[in-house]
Amino acid sequence: MLYWSLVFLVVALIAGVFGFGGIATASAGIAQVLFFIFLVLFVATLVMRLLRKAS
Repeated sequence: MLYWSLVFLVVALIAGVFGFGGIATASAGIAQVLFFIFLVLFVATLVMRLLRKAS
């Protein structure tokens, strides 16, 4: 998921350089959503791992 977030970020940057504002905005939004989903899943995994080791 982090890989796809970076891919959409690169697409947004390239589209922004070439002046495609709509595509850049959409790609940046998708990248942001995927990154936040990745963060939530990463933190949930860390918490579950810590809870398993504690018990």
